Amino acid sequence: MQKILLVEDDPEITRLINLHFDTAHYHVTSCATGKEALKNIETDSYNLIILDISLPDSNGLEICKKLRTTDTQTPVMMLTCHAEEADKVVALELGADDYVTKPFGILELMARVKAIMRRAGSRTVPDATEQKPIIFADLMIDADKHKACINGVRLDLTAKEFDLLFLLASNPGKTFSRKDLLQQVWGFAFAGYEHTVTSHINRLRLKLENDLAHPAYILTAWGSGYRFAE
Repeated sequence: MQKILLVEDDPEITRLINLHFDTAHYHVTSCATGKEALKNIETDSYNLIILDISLPDSNGLEICKKLRTTDTQTPVMMLTCHAEEADKVVALELGADDYVTKPFGILELMARVKAIMRRAGSRTVPDATEQKPIIFADLMIDADKHKACINGVRLDLTAKEFDLLFLLASNPGKTFSRKDLLQQVWGFAFAGYEHTVTSHINRLRLKLENDLAHPAYILTAWGSGYRFAE
């Protein structure tokens, strides 16, 4: 049973989603305001949150941002009437896992929900006896505990920042294009979303590097992408 929190103030969309997800595999909890959403998030856990950006009492982006301060793992799908590329990038940078523009086809929505669930379910924690921490200079990355430290001080990383750092550090010297990183960390490689990777790399460097002009960990492969130092 996959638990979904639907935050949507349009009764027709709510009815449509509940109708198609009313199966033995899903249980949908619906609410129409940001206040209700935050209350549900505080009192229960979910496998997916479907969150409308335009709510009567708040902005869905702000709710997503607030959620990510305490919960970096629960997948979030944003719904919006806005189709501008900048809005999509902002949503993804705030921690959303996917972005669906209204009007949408219910079959497409269901397929994307299943894809998010599948990706979330594949985030298995490595066995501590098999997965040794990655140590490079002053940096230590522990996949088992899902943490990274510099000189023993834990870094405050989002789930995507950790996944991005772990992927790069697990393949020192290997260059990944921004499209490669989108596919492997976010699970898709849509044209126009590469800026999301750049923003996450910049934030990682702010947390990792002592000298941004001469990074020691995440290096730029000019014209190609990024790589972790060998």
